[in-house]
Amino acid sequence: MIKTQDPPKLLSLWLLIFLQAGISASSLVVEIVAGRMIAPYVGMSLYTWTAIIAVVLAGFSVGHWWGGRIAARDTAQALRMAGWIMLAAALTTAGATLLLRAFAGPVIATFVHPMAAITALSALAFFLPSLFAGVPAPILTVAAMRGRAQAEQALGAMFAAGAVGAIAGTLLAGFLFVPWIGSVMTLVVITVVYVVAALICFRLGNLLPCGQAAALGGIVIAFATGYGALTMPAVCDRESSYYCIRTVALSDNPDDPVNLMVVDHLAHGISGRAEPRTMFTEHAAMLDALPRMRMGRTDFSSFHIGGGTYSVPRAWAARGIGDITIAEVDPAVTEIAVENFWFDPATATILHGDARVALNRSTQRFDVIVGDAFTDIAAPAHLVTQEFFELVASRLAPQGVFAMNMIDNVDRMYALAAVHATLRSVFPSVEIWTKAVAPEPGQRRVFILLASAQDSAFSTVDALAPDSKRFQVLDGAFVDNILGQRNPKILTDDHAPLAFLMGFDPAVD
Repeated sequence: MIKTQDPPKLLSLWLLIFLQAGISASSLVVEIVAGRMIAPYVGMSLYTWTAIIAVVLAGFSVGHWWGGRIAARDTAQALRMAGWIMLAAALTTAGATLLLRAFAGPVIATFVHPMAAITALSALAFFLPSLFAGVPAPILTVAAMRGRAQAEQALGAMFAAGAVGAIAGTLLAGFLFVPWIGSVMTLVVITVVYVVAALICFRLGNLLPCGQAAALGGIVIAFATGYGALTMPAVCDRESSYYCIRTVALSDNPDDPVNLMVVDHLAHGISGRAEPRTMFTEHAAMLDALPRMRMGRTDFSSFHIGGGTYSVPRAWAARGIGDITIAEVDPAVTEIAVENFWFDPATATILHGDARVALNRSTQRFDVIVGDAFTDIAAPAHLVTQEFFELVASRLAPQGVFAMNMIDNVDRMYALAAVHATLRSVFPSVEIWTKAVAPEPGQRRVFILLASAQDSAFSTVDALAPDSKRFQVLDGAFVDNILGQRNPKILTDDHAPLAFLMGFDPAVD
């Protein structure tokens, strides 16, 4: 048996601290990037982050346990094993993109329940990178403590290094890596960091020449995997700090283009260049027509929560309606709306930031406020609460109207009932509009809620979506009967589980 020379008993504490912090930071970068990379397949919601965090923590836990067993070995041998494990971390991190591309479709098709699909997809791509990244911490900590008179101080320093690294990695991922270089390139950078960490571990553990050749092979494989991920066609046309955004051409006629905007995994709007006043979706048709019918004039002011394709503001500007204000959280969405959806930014005042914050800061009272912001299939929770609706009411003119877009399953309607009840706690009149066609079992339907001081003077409206469609208000007694059976709770800033209500299964109520 060939024996290797042990490293010095007192390894450089600062080097081990640096190594610990770097690996910890990298592992948290991967966790943040995981949410961004999974969003184009399953959306970005509370369920997505819950699954990702659970999977990553599970990986860290198994890795820490495994690393503790390795740390009991001879220091040099333990460090060499840490090097091999860091190469495995590099390989699996570089391969996460390839796994998502190859298996996202089959995984989503296999699992009927969305939470199961999200968890399975998270585990497939990010459990092993997290497991391998969790192994070195106990190994490096034990190596830092061995042979030191004040081992407890070294222990504290290593724990602190891991925590500081985690903080740094979180900040770097959200504020630097993803916005500047994108998710795939970020994982390639982390692959390089893990390879460097492996080389340091090999150096500290005095890796033999035969092992060095094998390590070189592992490095080549990791980099080849990362290069393969980089050269694959991009999922996003634009990856912003908030979304993965794509533009899809729907028309085969280059002289009459029609484009679809996909944000993460959902279609968020369609616009055609030729006729800005024509809507291509039911929700846009109702959001366009209903407030205009309620106002009965063109000299009204409006505040739009969410931009998307800017289809409604564009249509209103084409009709001569001015004084349009739009709050869109993502500047990249606005840029793409201008580039690919023919929106003229000079026709409106655009505020890039959270709509609730923007509306709270505004001193203007608007004739119309339009709610059309979505994260995944639901509106952001802070935009459906009683406190927010009270803010909306305070910013509406006396005869103003609030129009809000919502989607729910016709067999459930727990989310619709909760939002309706919450609006009713603030506004004297709350109407629910939808297309004038009987629903099919299990259908996910688009609704528009109109909230104001009085009911509409009309009960039906015809609009282009893009063909002529009729929309109607649901009968008040029907609404009270059906939605009342759901025993809806008022949504508040303290508790607004809209995503849960949208996925609620009445069969197990």
